[in-house]
Amino acid sequence: MARLVYGRQLAEKRRKITEYVQRNPVLHDAGEQAFMTREEKYDDAARKTSEIFRRLDEFGTYPGEESFAHVINEVIGIDGYPLALQHVMFLPALLGQGDEQLKAKYAARAQRGEIIGTYAQTEMGHGTNLRALETTAHYDKKTQEFVINSPTTSSIKWWPGNLGKSSSYAIVAAQLHIDGKAIGPHNFLVQLRCEKTHQPLKGILVGDIGPKISYNTTDNGFLKLDHVRIPREQMLMKHAKVLPDGTYVKPPHAKIGYGAMVHVRSHMIRAQAHMLAMAITIAIRYSAIRRQGEIRNGGGEVKILDYQTQQHRLFPQLARTYAYFFAGAEVVALYQKTLEKIDEGDVTLMTDLHAVTSGMKAVVSFETGNAIEQCRMACGGHGYSAASRFPEIYGVQIGGCTYEGENMVMLLQLARYLMKAADQCQKGQKLSPLLEYLKGKEKKSRLSDAEDREKLVKAFEYVSRSVVFRAHERLAALQKSGMSAEAAWQANAVEMTRASRAHTRLFIAQAFHQKVLSVKTADRKINNVLDQLCALFLNYELLDMSHYLLEDQYMTTKQIGIIRENVYRLLKDLRPNVVSLVDSFEISDRELRSVLGRRDGNVYDNLLKWAQSNPLNKEDVLPGFKTSLQPMMARAREASKL
Repeated sequence: MARLVYGRQLAEKRRKITEYVQRNPVLHDAGEQAFMTREEKYDDAARKTSEIFRRLDEFGTYPGEESFAHVINEVIGIDGYPLALQHVMFLPALLGQGDEQLKAKYAARAQRGEIIGTYAQTEMGHGTNLRALETTAHYDKKTQEFVINSPTTSSIKWWPGNLGKSSSYAIVAAQLHIDGKAIGPHNFLVQLRCEKTHQPLKGILVGDIGPKISYNTTDNGFLKLDHVRIPREQMLMKHAKVLPDGTYVKPPHAKIGYGAMVHVRSHMIRAQAHMLAMAITIAIRYSAIRRQGEIRNGGGEVKILDYQTQQHRLFPQLARTYAYFFAGAEVVALYQKTLEKIDEGDVTLMTDLHAVTSGMKAVVSFETGNAIEQCRMACGGHGYSAASRFPEIYGVQIGGCTYEGENMVMLLQLARYLMKAADQCQKGQKLSPLLEYLKGKEKKSRLSDAEDREKLVKAFEYVSRSVVFRAHERLAALQKSGMSAEAAWQANAVEMTRASRAHTRLFIAQAFHQKVLSVKTADRKINNVLDQLCALFLNYELLDMSHYLLEDQYMTTKQIGIIRENVYRLLKDLRPNVVSLVDSFEISDRELRSVLGRRDGNVYDNLLKWAQSNPLNKEDVLPGFKTSLQPMMARAREASKL
């Protein structure tokens, strides 16, 4: 099963990495991370980052490869590390958007770790709305330089990871101006710190923005630029260009400059799936050892995993985890195919990719956050402890709802694509293969058995098609009533976000279903349990959208009842295999860092050891108690004698 989730090569490499880390104590945590200060976490991450880069050949994996993320998770954890943005944004942007001259100068140096870079787009006052970014880049034809400036407080770059204390370079998004004319946002490579001393350069004000909900090993930073000059050649000019005389050359596609963001969105789906895999592993393992209450009087306390309510809370989240892994692989494949086409001069897939990644980013990050919280609550009071690791997993994961595009904005970007497709469909024009389902005519479901996967997927198609056209019709009606296009869009925004969610849920369902159809293994047990997981996912998701199915009488209440009963049956069928299904993610105890999720199930003894290792317990009487509370109590006792 692990080979199906990760692919044979990656699964084997993950195992070797885990074994290597286990054998080398220098790669282990300096202490319990939950008890460390921010400075201690950063120092430990910096130490281990240095050790990792010293041993890349021994690991057999390198930055940019999917297996390298496993090295980081095993050795450092999910809370970030000093070179995180170097490999997920700085280098992809440089390699994907920089011309050959710029890449020759900086790419190899960054890949070797000689320099550390980040990607600085988000500002204090603007994030997703790139067109409104305030940082400016005025071209000086006399000196052939760009003058990069932060003209207002709200224009200060705010949030970029590793900007605060680690990075010496940044790719800065700024509004390009030539001869007083604003051209739009473009990317520029700016040196921030001296390579020898690491001190900020003239005109650079840079620092850490302070503690966050989580992800505090990472030095998210601020950056104020005061008329910083850079050579013309340090604009990223693979696509858009500024010639020495100030002539501007447009890119072949309007959104091609968003490559770094699309790269992150393409890969973050599987990263989100991995965090959900960690959470569901903890919740199911703990539920298999925690005993509470009786199902039969006198039968003794039972594992909480045997309660139907616990199964209904957790098993659909397990199915979603597998669905997100498989759908995430589809998104990465589309991203790779788009890059190949762009290199051939074909940008036609860019629109599909931008739409898919926008929807997937929004839906998966939101649903994953909800699922992790369900996992935490399913573990009762102990799930609230940092020993469970839920606080960190949730805190790191939930940031995905806002970074690389706020989710509502992402859904509305996908909606533009869907509304345009609805127009094309009504006019009989050619549609992208991803949108062919919009031509469907089925008005009634022929579902009689919830085992029929094809009919279940058809129901997803119906939901998405009906919601897309409903939003499209309402938009047209609002405009016909006299509203401007902009006002009608705003008045119809909620309906369009619903259309985007429905379309994305269809994409995920199709990806999971197609994966199950494509899997052929000699082990029938694997085929059977994967089929059960997919069936649970399809039935559970449709039940969640049943109001759409009933609204236009596509399904009857009897058919919804068939789906509901099938969910309950699948919970029972999956119960014997759920521990093996989370073990199949092959997340080691070292990577999981959870007392509740230990593979050996020895939770209670280790929970006590964890609490006793708390620095607060080094002394029986704390200084604050001695200096403040003890005198207060003494005063109260004296007063009572009067």
